[in-house]
Amino acid sequence: MTTAANATEIDPKAFRRALGNFATGVTIITARGPDGTNVGVTASSFNSLSMDPPLILWSSIKGTPSCAIFEQTTHFAVNILASDQMEMSNHFARQQEDKFAGVEWEEGIGGSSIFPNCAGRFQCEAYDKLDGGDHWIFVGRVVAFDDFGRSPLCFHQGSYAMVLNHPATFPKADPEKPDADEGLGRMRDHGFFMMLRAVRAYQDRYQPKLESVDLSLIESRILLVLNDLSGVSADELVLHLHAPINETRVALDTLIDNGLAEATGAGYALTDAGRSKADACWNIAEAHAKETFENFSEAQVETFNEVLRQIIAR
Repeated sequence: MTTAANATEIDPKAFRRALGNFATGVTIITARGPDGTNVGVTASSFNSLSMDPPLILWSSIKGTPSCAIFEQTTHFAVNILASDQMEMSNHFARQQEDKFAGVEWEEGIGGSSIFPNCAGRFQCEAYDKLDGGDHWIFVGRVVAFDDFGRSPLCFHQGSYAMVLNHPATFPKADPEKPDADEGLGRMRDHGFFMMLRAVRAYQDRYQPKLESVDLSLIESRILLVLNDLSGVSADELVLHLHAPINETRVALDTLIDNGLAEATGAGYALTDAGRSKADACWNIAEAHAKETFENFSEAQVETFNEVLRQIIAR
């Protein structure tokens, strides 16, 4: 779907949704203010900038209390989250009195907090601050770094994701024995990696079908959850969506603006139009499932579902 508009007419929510097509990593940026206050924020705007000198950058929305501290600090740290640190990402994305309470961390250079079990860490001196519209762009000179090589947590189209090598990067299969998984080695028959590949293949075929109802993947998931669990809060939705809290709130705002959802006290519920749209989403989901499993017997599908139930319950 193409959205054309003058710069002054761009819908910020549609713009944000389009930006979600660019996959990123997930980081927690930390610093200690001049008064000793520790600050930490979840950010996906981290990027490399220069090799000589070694510079990196990230951005923060202006006017927030945490941004004010980053403007004053002499150092900050970038903690690149590993794929099993999704809850830490959500934790530091929430507004709370003390984000560091109950979190394991150690003091880094300049007092910035660094976390264990990350994919990588960069400790930086504040190098420059650039004006970026409604954001400040912070440039840091790297003075120390750790490369742990753990699989990173990723973010794409409003949801968390994981890295899996593209099949096209694997060695070509023997033409006498065509095998799409050739080159995967032990990953080919390992249950965990097979589940990842299956989910990705299922989702890649499902997502284009949502264009018929003009919804993003996270918006359709919210409708499906609220259809069964009316009144849940944004924090409770995150548990079912596997999406960051900030993106969940943005998607909720979009659904409310479009008349599909409404706030109900501390939670959210669907409007009549939202329930109708959720029914359309369920129809698409059920048709996609039927198409996917049409070559399997009813007994095979039930066995598959039972295996999934037992894995989830453990």
